[in-house]
Formats: sequence, C-alpha cells, structure tokens
Amino acid sequence: MRAALVVAGLAVMACQPAVVKAPMRADLTLGQVLRDGDRPPDGPGGQCWDRDVKPAIIETETEQVLVQAAVRNADGTLVAPAIFSTETRQRMVQDRAQVWFPAPCAADFTVEFVATLQRALKARGFYLLPLTGIYDAPTMAAVRRYQAGRGLDSPKLSLGAARELGISAADFAP
Repeated sequence: MRAALVVAGLAVMACQPAVVKAPMRADLTLGQVLRDGDRPPDGPGGQCWDRDVKPAIIETETEQVLVQAAVRNADGTLVAPAIFSTETRQRMVQDRAQVWFPAPCAADFTVEFVATLQRALKARGFYLLPLTGIYDAPTMAAVRRYQAGRGLDSPKLSLGAARELGISAADFAP
C-alpha cells in the first residue's frame, strides 16, 4: 500500500511543470561600484580594486533666434527678410567621475583566465573572435558591452561581472 502511494505521489509530481529560475543578472551599480572619493575603501586583505574615469558629458545646444522680423508692404510683398542670429550654449549633463569597483587582481589575468573570460563572453555573444588568452582591445570591447547593460560602462573587468560569467568565485562584499 505504501509503495502504491509513493508511486502515485511521484506520478503526480512528474505531471507538474518544472520551475527553473533563470540566472540572475547582476546590477553592477548596486553595492559594488563606488563613485565618490579618490581611492577605494579599505577592504579585506588581498582585495583588488580597479577604477575607471567617466568623462564629463557636455551638451551643446544651438538655436536660431529672431533678431528682426520680416518687413512686408501692405500688399504682402517682402521688403526685407527676417534676420536671425545663432546662439550656442553648453550645459553639463554629467560631471566627470572616478568609479572604483572590486576587480580580479592583476596576477589573476593569466593566459588561461583571459581565455576562459573570452570563452564565457563568446558563449553569450559578446566576443566573436578566436580565443587568444590576451586581454586585448577586442576583449576589452566585449567586456565593456557585457558590463554596460549591468550599470558599469568600463572595459576593465569587475569582480561582479567575473562572478556572473562564472570565472571567479572570490567572495567579497564591500
């Protein structure tokens, strides 16, 4: 009798759709990126940090301003055309900022580590070239594209991105 109940229970469970959670997508702006200050905070020994400088963004606005309206006769013919001047203004959209973030240490960037990084980025469609194991411009561009959607627009690999890619198991929480 017990065996029949166990088999019946397993049969019911088999009919239920499996619930598989998708891997979480890290937001590299939460709890890991430090935008203030000129050096990283003190952390556990051996923790490496990297930084990137975000340039100021200045927007230039150009506008045509009417200086003198057009002059017309009583019958509507144009006597003098309108006169316009060009005014240009600039405004700061975003200040220059120095961004610090936990990162794999320089000693970790071995040929094997970089090849693994390239493989992980390639599997996600961010790196399309052959694996070289060299942290070169195409690799940095792929890292930037990968991290930009997660709040860190930098070609330097963050520890959060390395963890999400499955290539770093370092445990650190600032």
